[in-house]
Amino acid sequence: MVHAASTLRLDAGPVDYALVALYFVFVLGIGLLARRGVSSSIDFFLSGRSLPAWVTGLAFISANLGAVEVMGMSANGAEYGFPTFHYFWIGAVPAMLFLGVVMMPFYYGSGVRSVPEFMRMRFGPGAHLVNALSFAVAQILIAGVNLYLLGSIVNVLLGWPLWVSVLVAAVIVLSYITLGGLSAAIYNEVLQFFVIVAALLPLTLVGLHKVGGWEGLRDKVTHSPGGAAQLTSWPGNALSGFANDFLSVLGIVFGLGFVLSFGYWTTNFVEVQRALATHSISAARRTPIIGAYPKMFIPLIVVIPGMISAVLVPQMIDYKQAETSGGATGDVTYNQAILYLMKEVLPNGLLGVGLAGLLAAFMAGMAANISAFNTVFSYDLWQQYARRGRGDRYYLRVGRYATVGATVAAVFTSFIAAKFQNMMDYLQTLFSFFNAPLFATFILGMFWKRMTAAAGWIGLVAGTGSAIIVFILHKTDVFHLSGQGSSFVAAGVAFVVDIVVSIAVSRVSTPKPIAELVGLVYSETPKQRRTDPEAATLPWYQRPVLLAGIALALVIVLNIAVG
Repeated sequence: MVHAASTLRLDAGPVDYALVALYFVFVLGIGLLARRGVSSSIDFFLSGRSLPAWVTGLAFISANLGAVEVMGMSANGAEYGFPTFHYFWIGAVPAMLFLGVVMMPFYYGSGVRSVPEFMRMRFGPGAHLVNALSFAVAQILIAGVNLYLLGSIVNVLLGWPLWVSVLVAAVIVLSYITLGGLSAAIYNEVLQFFVIVAALLPLTLVGLHKVGGWEGLRDKVTHSPGGAAQLTSWPGNALSGFANDFLSVLGIVFGLGFVLSFGYWTTNFVEVQRALATHSISAARRTPIIGAYPKMFIPLIVVIPGMISAVLVPQMIDYKQAETSGGATGDVTYNQAILYLMKEVLPNGLLGVGLAGLLAAFMAGMAANISAFNTVFSYDLWQQYARRGRGDRYYLRVGRYATVGATVAAVFTSFIAAKFQNMMDYLQTLFSFFNAPLFATFILGMFWKRMTAAAGWIGLVAGTGSAIIVFILHKTDVFHLSGQGSSFVAAGVAFVVDIVVSIAVSRVSTPKPIAELVGLVYSETPKQRRTDPEAATLPWYQRPVLLAGIALALVIVLNIAVG
């Protein structure tokens, strides 16, 4: 995709450029307005803990609606079809509900400013340092994915060299985060959510019309490489890489649905940070639950366009045919599925909305990565290990410097992303390294009071190391799985190794005193510490457990209906 400019150019007109320019004016304007509310580090990093749940709920989902969702999932849709729904209905919603119902009371109630800080309180400095460093590295790498794709849009729109496009995109995102901190990022994410939907919904409807409606799409997909298996979500062999149906289902449910999904949604500070910006425990719990509702239906405007592109756009049809037969050459990749579809079906005006939607998605994703990075760097690394006891304004200044440094680093990591034909392959690999072992440590430490500080950091290192070993074995052809199966296996291995090592180390080391585990371990935390005192007076539509139950029922229905 590095040479995408030679083969893909969008025929944008003046009205399209005007719409994109107007969008950028709004984005920077929100940054300037948000700056007025930044007078302390808590304002900059956590929006003063004052935002309403509906704002943080939309920001929660928009922060994830970056490269992973739009380019990655449309690429998966073009390559695999319906099995991609698993990333939403198996690999997201259940974990989001678990975060809201079970884990947010601990995060919010303990008063922590970040997920690594929770690790320090539960396990001490060893696990804290390992988690903070691995999280910081992961955010720079993932911000690079969003920045690379953001630069690619500028590249195909204006024809600028990719490196120039990446730099321009970086400067725009840097501007509004440095000005307004997390508030600027969150309010922009709410705007970006609506812009993304406004872009992708017309693209889906126009694409379906061009392909002959739903029946036309089913017919064309059935007769395309991959065949009718792309129209059922189970057993998803092509996605998991397992030929055996049982192993495929096991890999998707355990590797993706449990380890990768729960690891990402429940311990990823990028998401948790949005919930921590709210005004109460109930609002913090509702944040991921509110986000779960739009999350269920996003695949209809992300995955379906990828499938349409693979059977409608000549370049994508040729690429998929060649890729299936093992002879793919040239510059086309699955990552470009949605761009080619826009070029094929959107008239001027709608094309501008579509481009603004893609820019919004990648900016939301990158801003989320950078705002989470600057918090962890400032609070968990710089304040904890480099410069203790300085004034609040000093750490606010460090946060702004960290934002600049992270953006510069993301420019360089953006070109690592260019080496992957399907962006989800890269992202799932990163998640198996960082998120899977972290979830194992979290879940064991939250429900087993005997787990020790030494087990916290040794388990994390062992889990991450085992995932890297699986990755190397796969890359050196010691074993081979197509699709994203190797990431599912790496995540499962990392989780199991972390649990086993943590239990073993805990047996031969000393646990923390029980009194120090209040608010950190489920069995030692009184119910009043885990609940909002005003929760009983809330109307039914603001009660987290009831909202989560309705969402769970809906996602079960969707799984059965599409299965």
